[in-house]
Amino acid sequence: MELKTNNIRGIVIAGTHSGAGKTTVTLGLMAALRKRGLMVQPFKCGPDFIDPTLHQLVTGRLSRNLDLWMSGMPFVRQCFARHSAEADIAIIEGVMGCFDGNESSSASLAKALGLPVVLVVDVRSMAESVAALVKGFEELDPDLRLAGVILNRVGSPHHLELLTGTIKGHCRAEILGYLPRDTAFNIPEHHLGLHMGKEAPISDENLNSLADTVAAHIDLERLLALATSSPTVATPAPSTTKPEKSRVRIGVARDPAFCFYYEDNLELLTRAGAELVAFSPLSDAALPGDIAGIYLGGGYPELHAEKLANNIAMREAIRNWSRHGKPLYAECGGFMYLTEGIIALDDRFHPMAGVYPVKARMKKGRSSLGYREATMTAPTLFGPAGTVMRGHEFHYSEIDPMPREINRAYRLADGQGEGYLINNTLGGYLHLYFGFNPQAATQFIRNCQEQCL
Repeated sequence: MELKTNNIRGIVIAGTHSGAGKTTVTLGLMAALRKRGLMVQPFKCGPDFIDPTLHQLVTGRLSRNLDLWMSGMPFVRQCFARHSAEADIAIIEGVMGCFDGNESSSASLAKALGLPVVLVVDVRSMAESVAALVKGFEELDPDLRLAGVILNRVGSPHHLELLTGTIKGHCRAEILGYLPRDTAFNIPEHHLGLHMGKEAPISDENLNSLADTVAAHIDLERLLALATSSPTVATPAPSTTKPEKSRVRIGVARDPAFCFYYEDNLELLTRAGAELVAFSPLSDAALPGDIAGIYLGGGYPELHAEKLANNIAMREAIRNWSRHGKPLYAECGGFMYLTEGIIALDDRFHPMAGVYPVKARMKKGRSSLGYREATMTAPTLFGPAGTVMRGHEFHYSEIDPMPREINRAYRLADGQGEGYLINNTLGGYLHLYFGFNPQAATQFIRNCQEQCL
């Protein structure tokens, strides 16, 4: 089938380092452009769950993760093309520093999509040296199209004059504008990062103020002109995932305790034949009716441990579901919910569903962070032994040693076993990304459908 091409406006907002102000600039640009009446399609480079919810809060559109390592280039290009097709502009928020992350870096993504990069530079406590910094980003990779620079935390008119003079004298990138140091905008944080969009961490007044500040200090017309210079992107071929003949109802935990889901995971399940039914382990007394499977995503069960523990009816319903061998997949926070309980930092114990004979203990520091490739060593909900999937791990808790009699479903690249099988329940700390292996979503639905027969 011949693919047609569409001219898609797109731009990547990258930073010199984590904390340079990418999120503030990205949200401000999205808000300012939307205030002009434009349809802005947001994306996030990398595996982050939180920033996409903030993008949605600002733009009113679901934000998608674009990660070359977790899903591969074909899926990334299709995802970008499919969701940007009707938008006036696509804005991708980068990850860490522009070149950090190798294959999953902002720079790699920009080159894969043929998009220009706007570099956010934190210029606090910096003057003429900024030229060396920008020039280094320009020259490190000649194939990267570093089109513009936005200066963050500019202290005064004189400071701005020094910065612009030295950049113009030594660098090719255009200066698109700046944000003053006294810009009053911040987002509250949890231990896992910024507050989620659904927690409403940004007031309308604060967001409007940021949009106005961006419009006053950043050349939006030039930004749009640079975005239009992106090349055409092929419209994706039709999905190879065929929906089942009849829809299968899948219960998906969605509340403040369970809120970490890749939107493409949910979309792939739907395209494979799922009818996703939201329920709340925090407040619902029973599981949804007529469901054939359960998906417990990650989130913040530790912040809501007391309320989860007090909902005894739901804990028993989940435990009974698993004991009867019905399909249940849980990752990270959802996995913690399936343990005997969570031990908080103050040593208080909060009982959970008790599917796995271990406890989860919260730590002050991070327990694990990084990409993972999992090869199935046994048949699972996602396919036969040998099925390969990719994902990401990020958590501040650890479990007791899992008893040896509990089967390990995954072999990770370092040889460790993860993904714990008990009855027809699969759980672990790893957040799987179905985009790398869309057939896994289809297999999950088929396994759930067998429960309806």
